[in-house]
Amino acid sequence: MVRLFFHIREGNRMSKDQEGAEFENVEAARMEAVRSARELLSQRVLNGEEIDGQVFELTGDDGTVMATVRFRDVLRLHER
Repeated sequence: MVRLFFHIREGNRMSKDQEGAEFENVEAARMEAVRSARELLSQRVLNGEEIDGQVFELTGDDGTVMATVRFRDVLRLHER
């Protein structure tokens, strides 16, 4: 098990996850970050907010970044 924190970086600003959560491994945490990013994006779209530039930084207890998930990368866009 690994405890990771899902901090949200937007440019120079950082919203820190104070609680964190335990996951079986980093990949399981990354998949949860993808789901969470999609959920947050849906709210931003409904509110007419910008959806470019936000990133989840998944960090360990010591602050080491174990994975990143860019919000815009979780969108599935149809190409013509």
